[in-house]
Amino acid sequence: MNISMRQSELFGFVMKRIIIAVALINICLADVSHILPGYTTTTTPPPKPYNFQYQAGRYPGHIDRVHQEAGDGSGIIHGSYSYIDPKYKVRTVEYTADKAGFHPALINFEDTLTQPSDSEAVRLAKEKHLQLYQRIAEANAHNVPVNLPQDSASVANAKDRHYQLYHRIAEQHAAIAAQREAERLAYEATSVANDVDDHRKC
Repeated sequence: MNISMRQSELFGFVMKRIIIAVALINICLADVSHILPGYTTTTTPPPKPYNFQYQAGRYPGHIDRVHQEAGDGSGIIHGSYSYIDPKYKVRTVEYTADKAGFHPALINFEDTLTQPSDSEAVRLAKEKHLQLYQRIAEANAHNVPVNLPQDSASVANAKDRHYQLYHRIAEQHAAIAAQREAERLAYEATSVANDVDDHRKC
């Protein structure tokens, strides 16, 4: 009984020492570069050549984008990717990446770079606008009044009502102002001025 207890104690003692040793080794191997100012590591491996490509789609059996890329091991990367846009056209971007940056080349993007052509309705509207503009410009150059649009019967009636209402309100305001001025003059005529003697006798 005593021998097994001693073996158990010995085993526990040894295990504690092993755990402490492993913890110390981990601490010694830990990366402390983030807490040491000016400390730099030179363990970054040099670039290696690589090559990859893949195809993908939104559902099985359907491919709508592909990508391939290759690095030569000196830091220069060549690649391209293609996709199907909402107009069901395949767009491709070929690119090179090096120390000077990222250099893309667009393939099959010509229709996105051209200006849209006018429809027949837009063309006719532009012609009508240009003719009207030239007519107004010529009239202004010769001090010829341009024919203004004529008021319809409803617009003329609305203008007459507006003018009548405006003049009626203006007359009422003038009458109120005259009445207040007459009241002010009557008050001043009947008021007695206060004689205030600032020089008080002691």
